[in-house]
Amino acid sequence: MPNTPSRPCALTQRLAQVRQHFADCIVPLWQGPGWNAEMALPFESLAADHQPEPVKRYRAMACARQLYLFSSRIEQPGAALRAAALFDSLQRHFHDAEHGGWFYSVDAQGQPLDRRKDLYTHAFIVFACAHYWGQVREPQVAAVLDSALSLIAERFGRDDGLYEASLGQDWSSLGSGPLQNPLMHLAEAFLQVLSVRADAPVQAALLTLCAALHAQFIDPQHGVMLEKPLGTVDNWFEPGHQFEWFFLLDTSPLLSETPLHHAIDRAFAHAERYGIQGTAVVAMLDTEGRTLDATQRIWAKAEYIRALVLRPEHDARLLAQLTALQAQFLHPGGWHECRDAQGAVSRHDMPSTTPYHLATALQGLQHLR
Repeated sequence: MPNTPSRPCALTQRLAQVRQHFADCIVPLWQGPGWNAEMALPFESLAADHQPEPVKRYRAMACARQLYLFSSRIEQPGAALRAAALFDSLQRHFHDAEHGGWFYSVDAQGQPLDRRKDLYTHAFIVFACAHYWGQVREPQVAAVLDSALSLIAERFGRDDGLYEASLGQDWSSLGSGPLQNPLMHLAEAFLQVLSVRADAPVQAALLTLCAALHAQFIDPQHGVMLEKPLGTVDNWFEPGHQFEWFFLLDTSPLLSETPLHHAIDRAFAHAERYGIQGTAVVAMLDTEGRTLDATQRIWAKAEYIRALVLRPEHDARLLAQLTALQAQFLHPGGWHECRDAQGAVSRHDMPSTTPYHLATALQGLQHLR
């Protein structure tokens, strides 16, 4: 799409610089030092000097996020082979042959570590496999995708349209209840499925989920999406998640006219007013906007940038945020994961899960082209 007068050239120039850094600096970290060739898995994180952090675990969710990353860049040399290896590793290391589903994590030797069945993990398996199947159309990928969808519906599903956040290895109840973040990524996964195939059960499940979230997670006064169900003591909201929800809902023809979208759209100004401090996107607020955690995380900034693309009237803010992303978070060796309330770098490693957020943000920034 060519530039238009409503989207300044400075924005597309800044975006090109960010995209170049991602392609030339960040992705190669996970093709080289971030890859454990013996295990065929990404290390959990790299230190600032690009050495892997001491291995304590490998998570299925991290494997799935990297599967999305490399199937998103299938034209890059070696990306298709890496995506195939990650898909195989997802099954080889994390699949529970006895009870079905996927373990949360394995240890340094590849043995099951945290054996719980985690909705967040299963949602990312659906998300990554749907995207990967859209690239390769292989029956084995479709089979894993269908299995994950069935397990989510049958095992995690509740009578109220929501889903349990965590279950035991044998699918026994842990009393976790539903939580916002895994439910958001489940909605994202359902949307990914619908983007690559017609699927009436998934569409119905998505609409039911969004209706239940609107009824049970939306703060009635401000419209923000809370992290726990209404009525939970000491509840809070995260601006990064508000912006992530806004993008998912606003870009979906299926969801853009739902009550959930109307609520999140109404809450955008509230999340900006209190959650954006200078150019920082703070981590946690109470419903009235009081800061609970002022940590600045790169993923939250990426989600804010992606959301701002959908609001052309905020192009000055978008340019400021892209500039701040470059200046405060990107550096020649990769990126800074977190800064504290004073702006000092507070986390020096680079997790294998973060490129997913940057990849989806850059995909959303296609709206600038």
